[in-house]
Amino acid sequence: MNENLAKQRFMALNLARILGLVLVFAGIANIGGRLLPALSPWLGYILLITGAVDFYALPILLKKAWSKQHKP
Repeated sequence: MNENLAKQRFMALNLARILGLVLVFAGIANIGGRLLPALSPWLGYILLITGAVDFYALPILLKKAWSKQHKP
């Protein structure tokens, strides 16, 4: 594998995890009434669940998609 491609994929995986964490923290802040209190708490629960799924599932899905690209 090309070193540049490996660096790009590493950065993409970390960006996906960071995005998931940001969504989780935004959900917690919304549930607590600190972020967009008019939409609290249902938006917070949506952000929390979406962030958790992004944090755990998105890197796995990216890895599977990348491995399918190299199969003949």
